[in-house]
Amino acid sequence: MSDPSTARTDGARSGQDAHRPRRLRPRRWAALVALTRAVLIAVGLVTAYYLLPLDEGGKAAAALIVCGLVAVLLVFAWEVRVITRSPHPRLRAIEALAATLVLFLVLFASAYYLLDRSAADSFSEPLTRTDALYFTLTTFSTVGYGDITAHSQTGRVLTMLQMTGGLLLVGVAARVLASAVQAGLRRQSGEPSTESGSRTDAGTPDEEARS
Repeated sequence: MSDPSTARTDGARSGQDAHRPRRLRPRRWAALVALTRAVLIAVGLVTAYYLLPLDEGGKAAAALIVCGLVAVLLVFAWEVRVITRSPHPRLRAIEALAATLVLFLVLFASAYYLLDRSAADSFSEPLTRTDALYFTLTTFSTVGYGDITAHSQTGRVLTMLQMTGGLLLVGVAARVLASAVQAGLRRQSGEPSTESGSRTDAGTPDEEARS
């Protein structure tokens, strides 16, 4: 038979545990932090797009594209390095993809807006910042409603550049991030990489000579 006092004690402990706030597990906490960071980065970039003075003209648009694409490549390379060393590579990859994608879209929206400010006939209608961002998103998603189109040669070249960059971002960049995630997971589990494994199997020249 069970002791009544022990049963009461266990019941009291279970009642106290039920009233205690549950702490988030480390993985859930990391996922929440990564999601929050991705949202904050996206909101920060879009906010900067609407607040920064973008009224310089066509030369500023060309300089913005060149410097912006270099910045996208540098940020992406840094994110790949961070993913391989992160304790949560999958979450870090999602955050990296979100940051790179938003930066890419904001970059071209800014360039479209600057081009329209310098040459009024570059597009089928005058572009506000929201219109430029809308045109960028429809081009990236290949929706193509046709309500806003590029009329000038510069505008069409810029649009083709965005299309090419979007294809590379979806195809090549996603594959690079997936490889970085796999490298990070192998690093966590302590498995040797492909290069180290091939070196181990081949052996050193001295060992082959001894054999």
